[in-house]
Amino acid sequence: HLASASYRSRLTNRRGPGWWRQAARAVRPFLDAGQNELLAAELRYQTGFGKYPMPKGAIHGDLFCDNVLFDGERVAGVIDFGFAATDFFAYDLAITVNDWCIVRDGATRGALAPDLAQAMTDAYQRVRPLTDSEREQWPSLLRAAALRFWLSRLYDLHLPRPGELVHAHDPAHFERILRDRVAHLPRVGAAGC
Repeated sequence: HLASASYRSRLTNRRGPGWWRQAARAVRPFLDAGQNELLAAELRYQTGFGKYPMPKGAIHGDLFCDNVLFDGERVAGVIDFGFAATDFFAYDLAITVNDWCIVRDGATRGALAPDLAQAMTDAYQRVRPLTDSEREQWPSLLRAAALRFWLSRLYDLHLPRPGELVHAHDPAHFERILRDRVAHLPRVGAAGC
């Protein structure tokens, strides 16, 4: 993010708030009443996303564990820049935390793993400290990141695009993550994140 701060080219986030609303309309028929309620409530909550004064620049937009290659303990490469865009740096961090820093199994699957989330956000802040606005918006950013991937997975499952080689992932995973973020509202630097 530090390196991309001076990158002047701009690329619209193809999976940003405009797409969220369009995708939500398309997937609603496939959802039960509780899921539709969650989706409608989250879209209302996220109204105005993108209007906060937070640092923006080039982001990866999909920095999941399986998009980072390691050679032992060293990062050897980053792949899959298909959703790279210009957006909030802290949103990119939230996307990453929602994948890398979660409970992987059991009754609390999808919940933030506090020690992992704290370690990642602390490490990030040693290089690029978050602004007050980013810290204030952190719970909303985590929720926005969960909403984006829940919608993507619902869309890919129920409305596959002809000719695309997209593997449909289970949307329930990010539904659980979104429900957890709505219920717990984690803060940067606080217990739980």
